[in-house]
This record gives sequence, structure tokens and C-alpha cells, in this order.
Amino acid sequence: MTPLPVPTTGPSQEPRSFRHPGPPTGSADASSGTVRRAPVIQGTVIADRVYRLTLVFFALCIPALLLLIFVVVGSAGWPALHHFGFSFLTSSAWDPVNGLFGAAPAIVGTVLTSVIALVVATPLALGGAIFLSEFSPSWLRQPLSFLVDLLAAVPSVVYGVWGMFFFLPLLRTSVMPFLRDTLHLGATPFFSGPIYGPSVLAAGLILAIMVLPYIAAVSREVLVAVPRSQREAALALGATRWETIAGAVIPYARTGIIGGVILGLGRALGETMAVTMLIGNRHELSASLLAPGYTMASLIANEFTEATTDLHKATLMAVGFVLFVMTLVVNAIARLLVRRVSEVRV
Repeated sequence: MTPLPVPTTGPSQEPRSFRHPGPPTGSADASSGTVRRAPVIQGTVIADRVYRLTLVFFALCIPALLLLIFVVVGSAGWPALHHFGFSFLTSSAWDPVNGLFGAAPAIVGTVLTSVIALVVATPLALGGAIFLSEFSPSWLRQPLSFLVDLLAAVPSVVYGVWGMFFFLPLLRTSVMPFLRDTLHLGATPFFSGPIYGPSVLAAGLILAIMVLPYIAAVSREVLVAVPRSQREAALALGATRWETIAGAVIPYARTGIIGGVILGLGRALGETMAVTMLIGNRHELSASLLAPGYTMASLIANEFTEATTDLHKATLMAVGFVLFVMTLVVNAIARLLVRRVSEVRV
């Protein structure tokens, strides 16, 4: 028998499974059979380096700017800190004519208003965050979250004007008399004395409204990020919905919630306009929250344009330096707590 001829296949007829895929880049030279690679574009390498160096420059600008503020404000306030020493933080005297300055009332007022803001805002913000992350229906969750976040976008001067014409009269006629008549005790004179209207309590309450969206936003994000297995494990053991939230969800997110609260504290420490309009601006220490007071931010805003002597200006810069250090420490602690809870989740 004559054997059948073996069919020959050319390059175009090679089976697909055996066909060489060819080089990823470049082109083949038909005469020499070599592959020519695409040349490296030198301009692209230069552009990548410029882009990387630009990003590094902008990233380094942030800590450089922070360090610059620290150095400039600290050096400007150093004459007052060196002149008065530690008594600058403990004295309540404020006499620009005789050159006597003490920042204790402003420091105490800053701390008191911030504490009042956190005491009032934290339960409200945490309750809202729990509702939005655990109980809110899907059609209501997004609009309500947007409205809560919208509170952070309102300018502080708007809060101040609203507080002066609506919130302050309400406090003076209804809330403050009730607190003085029902909560005033001889051992705790926090709600004693005459009612002026502008007071530490009014400034603290307006700050509570202003820091509420910050605490609520951070708490909501932390609660949403809690693994589903935490809830399912608690429910599988027979816990109710509330017991699951209290015993499994909140303890897991505790560090992040505390970080959000401290971020709100940092926001409250540096607030200026709304507090200046509602606190009364009296430079003296008082045990009553119904009395007018002062904060470091409002002190700087009220007196910086009136400072005529070098010592007066240096004193105001020293107050700003103390406020800057307090805010920086508070925000650093908050960032560390949020970072810690993020690392635990990972």
C-alpha cells in the first residue's frame, strides 16, 4: 500500500495550541529572526521620578508646617513664659496696665466647656451611631447619616448667632432657673449664683452641638466595621439584640469610640467664635457654671487687637502656645487609639 502523505503546515497553518505567542513587546525581524525590544522611553522615567519627589515634598510639608507653627508661636510666647514662669498657668490676675497676666481662668474655662460638651454630646452621639449601624432601616440610614454629618459643615459663627438669639434666651428663662432651684447644693455650688445668660454652661452646651457630628461619625464607622461574627456568636449563645450590642459590639469597638470622643475634645478645645459669643468673656475663676467665664481661644480673639505692649502680645502668644500643645496632645492620643483599633481588626 502506498503510504498517505504527511501534510505539512506553514506558519499560518500551525495548530493554535502549538503556536508561539510571540514576545510581549517589540517586533520580530523576518530577515534575521531576532526580536527587537521596544526602547525604554527616558522621558517616562524622568516623569516618574519628578512625580515621586513631588509627592514626597508635599507629604513633608505637613509636618514641616506643624513644626513651623510650634516654633514661631513658642518663640513669640517665650518672653511671657520666661517672665512669669509657672505662675502664668496658675495665676488669675489679668492687668495689662500694670503688666500682670495669668492664664488660669482661661485654661479652666477651656477645660470646663470642653468637658460639658463631651458629657452632653457623647451619649447622644453614641446612641445615634448605634441606631444608624444596628437598628436603622436601609432607606433611612443614608439620609439620617447625611443630616448628622451636615452639622459639622455649619460655620461656628452661625452657631453663635443662633445661640445668642434662640438658645441663650431659652437657657436664661427655663433651663438655668430649673437647674439652680433643683440641683443647687451647699457642697456643690455648680449651679448657684445669679443667672446672667452668657455663661460657661451656655458655651459648653453649644459646643456639645458642634462636636456631636464628629463623635457620631467616628463611632458609626467603628461600629459598622465590627465583624459580623461578633454579633452572630453572641446571638448563637442566646443573647438578645441589646445584650449583643452591649456585650459584644461596643466592647470590641471601645478603643475607636474613645478615639472619636477625644477627637471631639480636640475640636471643642480650639473653638473660638461660638464660644466667644456665648461665654460672657469674664476673666475670673468661679465655681458656678452659670457665671460668665473665658477660654483661651476667646481670650486671644478678644484682646489681640488691643494688645499695645510687647509683654501683652507675648502673653497672648503664650496662651496660644499652651492651647496648641493641648490640642496637639489630645489629637495625637485620638489618632493612636483609632490606629490601635484598626490594627486589632486586621
